Amino acid sequence: MSTTHRAAPPTGEQYTLHHDGAHGPVEAVVTSVAAALRLLTVDGHDLVQGFDEHVSPPFGCGIVLVPWPNRVRDGRWVHEGAALQIDLTEVDRTNAIHGLLRNTPYQLVEKTDDAVTLGAAVVPQHGYPFHLWTTVEYRLTGNGITVTHAVTNLGDRPAPYAVGTHPFIRVGTHPVDELTITARTVEHVMVDDRLNPVGFEPAVGAWDLTAGRIVGELALDDAFRVQPDDDGIVRTVLSAADGTETEVWQNGDWEWLQLFITRSFPTADGPVTAIAVEPMTAPADALNSGLGLRWIEPGASWSGSWGICRPA
Repeated sequence: MSTTHRAAPPTGEQYTLHHDGAHGPVEAVVTSVAAALRLLTVDGHDLVQGFDEHVSPPFGCGIVLVPWPNRVRDGRWVHEGAALQIDLTEVDRTNAIHGLLRNTPYQLVEKTDDAVTLGAAVVPQHGYPFHLWTTVEYRLTGNGITVTHAVTNLGDRPAPYAVGTHPFIRVGTHPVDELTITARTVEHVMVDDRLNPVGFEPAVGAWDLTAGRIVGELALDDAFRVQPDDDGIVRTVLSAADGTETEVWQNGDWEWLQLFITRSFPTADGPVTAIAVEPMTAPADALNSGLGLRWIEPGASWSGSWGICRPA
């Protein structure tokens, strides 16, 4: 008996979402591999830097980072007195980077016209002997998308957990180098030449983004502790000279933000500047520092949200 296997793109299944928003149609495409946000538009205006379904996400574009975002130094950490070794996935810097599901196809849990929920298990493995069930819900709104991450500990002991995400942000067709980025940065994470944390400093001078900075004047692969507005929401805004904006928001559980700028994001028209605005619940090396790390009790769950919108 023979079995026919259908070739799938590197990003897996494509889930197309549509919502009739107050300011025009809102549309998105989410992929099964890494539960990535591949496309997002409001009334035809791009809110994220998209990529083709037939290529792996450039620079991790749009993917989910779980059960930790960013790096674990040398892939090593200590739990209950035992040294644990995670498989190294950033070999040139000898780190473990962006969690354990960045190449994993998620299962479809539920889909409607304007929302999709995907789920995947983190199974016990080298350096991470814990069992989690994670889900990601993408739900379109009147002017963007809300993303809700949830985790349940399926094991019999507390499990460490943090989550991040990796969207590259656009403001329609405006060149990214010409955009202004504004964020309430409070503390800057200092790093070594392997991009692992070595300390913290006030986000002043070059690290102060509260008054807005032109992207083309910046070179960033840096993490910040960010301050919420009075309503408890952290907002990072990219704005064009004509006043149009794209906003990335994160609720109070997401205290950290990674900003990454590349001048070589691949597109059909050649390389372009792109900026990743990455909400995180913990900074790099949280398994060692404990900063932002949540310990999920057996049978317990946690959830938190962030989103992208085009302000009216």
